[in-house]
Amino acid sequence: MSDHAVQPYLREEFEGDEIGEAVVGDVERRLSVWERISNIDAVRKFSVLITLVVAWELYSRIGDINELMFPTFSATGTALYSALVYEGLMTNVWNSLSLLLMGYAIGVGIAAVLVVFGVWTRFGSDLLTTLTAMLNPLPAIALLPMAMLWFGLGPAAIVFTLLHSIIWPVALNTHSGFMGVSETQRMVGRNYGLRGLPYIYKILIPAAFPSILTGLRIGWAFAWRTLIAAELVFGGQVADTSGQLGAEGGNAGGLGWIIFQNQMENQTPYVFAGLFAVILVGIILENGIFRNIEDRTIRRWGMQVA
Repeated sequence: MSDHAVQPYLREEFEGDEIGEAVVGDVERRLSVWERISNIDAVRKFSVLITLVVAWELYSRIGDINELMFPTFSATGTALYSALVYEGLMTNVWNSLSLLLMGYAIGVGIAAVLVVFGVWTRFGSDLLTTLTAMLNPLPAIALLPMAMLWFGLGPAAIVFTLLHSIIWPVALNTHSGFMGVSETQRMVGRNYGLRGLPYIYKILIPAAFPSILTGLRIGWAFAWRTLIAAELVFGGQVADTSGQLGAEGGNAGGLGWIIFQNQMENQTPYVFAGLFAVILVGIILENGIFRNIEDRTIRRWGMQVA
């Protein structure tokens, strides 16, 4: 070995000073009133809404803004109250929801048939993936002109348009969830002798339920947006069985028609009130139905943290 070989570096020993006694702190203590209130989910979300409302009111009052373009929140709230109490806004909400529920039930049923067919056979799987890749990117409202030609100015045209918004998100998420079920769970089902539909609803559906619920949520959201957009075009004509237009038939139309009608009359606070009603219906359905299902299934089963 050469005399000039690199010698290893020897680090001097270092001893730290004496460490004091560790302080653990409070293992358990009573939460303050503010901490208990801030831990409530509803309170936190409500505080966000209050902040947005205050910002809206201040911006529309302090800023140099034409009320015809952007009304204050107080004017919108007054218009919403007047529409609910005196102008039958709940009838418009029900007209929209009835069409939505009809289309949603049919769409989920068709999606379930496609998914079951896709799970059973290879051809069904290829058919489902191909149709989803082709039709899912297509906006549902783009089919409305053809639906009007095929089905006329009736509820069937809107329901047909809603089906396109519902089938593909529900089918795609459900099929992806089924394909993501682990092989161990599949073998357990086969070892118990499960085949066909019992294998699907006892093994695949519980294991893939987070994806299924996500698909149902997306399908509902897409359908709700498509419904309001379709009603903006001819919602009054669809809902009024007497043949009169929505402007002449009182509360025959849905929420979309009410928004369009008030916009044509330059009733901007009522336009914002209609938009606010659309948002409120979405929040109520999301938290009252889908969130409740999620709490009773996915989170209760430990498949998702709170």
